[in-house]
Amino acid sequence: MNECYYDKRMDFFYNKTNTDTVDEWTGPKLIVVLCFGTFFCLFIFISNSLVIAAVVKNKRFHFPFYYLLANLAAADFFAGIAYVFLMFNTGPVSKTLTVNRWFLRQGLLDTSLTASLVNLLVIAVERHMSIMRMKIHSNLTKKRVTFLIISIWAIAIFMGAVPTLGWNCLCDITACSSLAPIYSRSYLVFWSVLNLVVFFIMVVVYIRIYMYVQRKTNVLSSHTSGSISRRRTPVKLMKTVMTLLGAFVVCWTPGLVVLLLDGLNCTDCGVQNVKRWFLLLALLNSVMNPVIYSYKDDEMWGTMKRMICCSSEDKSQDRRSSRIPSTVLCKSTDTSGHYIEDGIIQGTICGKGDLGDKGNS
Repeated sequence: MNECYYDKRMDFFYNKTNTDTVDEWTGPKLIVVLCFGTFFCLFIFISNSLVIAAVVKNKRFHFPFYYLLANLAAADFFAGIAYVFLMFNTGPVSKTLTVNRWFLRQGLLDTSLTASLVNLLVIAVERHMSIMRMKIHSNLTKKRVTFLIISIWAIAIFMGAVPTLGWNCLCDITACSSLAPIYSRSYLVFWSVLNLVVFFIMVVVYIRIYMYVQRKTNVLSSHTSGSISRRRTPVKLMKTVMTLLGAFVVCWTPGLVVLLLDGLNCTDCGVQNVKRWFLLLALLNSVMNPVIYSYKDDEMWGTMKRMICCSSEDKSQDRRSSRIPSTVLCKSTDTSGHYIEDGIIQGTICGKGDLGDKGNS
């Protein structure tokens, strides 16, 4: 019968697996890493909080797609918490951790990854439901969206706790991995393959949906009178989602491949040399997402700016917009779930306070 080592500290497992914890990672190097890490984490907290607040404040975002987008921002916010905890429990400190504290450190990271991944899957389902009907938003009720969000976090927490619940190598040292000294190599293979397969499926699904939207939009545009290109909002939303998915896949795939190689016991792959860089790349994903929201969605960016800027700046913008005598681009909102059409309305001025209302010709 194998002996279990629940009462050992992490230095025991690091020594058994010959894992490098960078004992020389002290002094100026440690200060620089902590400063950059702190800056990125503060940006993650502030920017994702703004995204969540924008969805809550702006009634035009009170639809399933934006609720799920806010939940994705919440997952990124949670990832910031996980990275803060990791920053102060890594390097030479790793060897002094108890087994339970190390499980907590890794469990937070695994939970944040799963929450983001499952959330993107649910967004894919929501987009499929709406796009197949050529509508901007699906008919999901608030109760169903709330249930989905709760389910996302339940799955994320469970997946983050799986190693703690028993799938570890505390009772079988020979099965321990190098990157995660108390995780079984079999678990790393399962974890990385599962996520990579889901990545591939989501990319295929979103490409199919995007091609369908483009085809339908071209057909509808050919039947639209005039030269104005209308009914583009479904395409814009799909571009936003695909950009988010693309950033997620690019940032997380290298780290998952490294975990897979470690799980397959590839001793010549040099996984220890690249693990910190790939972890930093994963951190950048939570930094990039709020930038993508604001860059790809004018309404989101406008709402965030209004929350940041003072009222005097808002008034000055109103005065400047009231002097615009020429034709401007207006967007009409459709709260019933049909298309939002982009059109140039002659002789109509859309001030900031009227953005989204129908203009009078």
